[in-house]
Amino acid sequence: SDEATIISGTKLAKEVLKEVQRDVESWVSFGNKRPHLTVILVGDNPASHIYVRNKIKAAAAVGISSEILLRPKDISQEELLDMTVKLNKDSTVSGVLVQLPLPDHIDERIVCNAIAPEKDVDGFHIKNIGRLCLDQPSIIPATAAAVWEIINRTGKKL
Repeated sequence: SDEATIISGTKLAKEVLKEVQRDVESWVSFGNKRPHLTVILVGDNPASHIYVRNKIKAAAAVGISSEILLRPKDISQEELLDMTVKLNKDSTVSGVLVQLPLPDHIDERIVCNAIAPEKDVDGFHIKNIGRLCLDQPSIIPATAAAVWEIINRTGKKL
């Protein structure tokens, strides 16, 4: 049909959050460690602070532990890369997210590729992007995954 379908993003978000919360609790009940997200936030971009605060709030709502590592805007790229190496090796950290944008003196592509692909929450590592393009299992960037989820949940064939 050519009729438009009204989609309630709020309703869908609540459904997805409940499902994720159930999945996290089931995961933990089987003896697995609770997922832990570490977010690196560089600088004082107000929008980035709001995004990170919302991500931390959503993680808590579904039972994922999290932390924010705040760093000044003048952090060197090497210091930031050293942080990612340590987080990649830290078995208590399930996922790593470096909030973008980064200050101009830091190469975002290098930083995104320094995060271990299996801990790359954003799905921005070149291996995850490549797998996505080749229709192989990968971590899908959140916005793309959300759009796909919304389309699927409408039940409409495209």
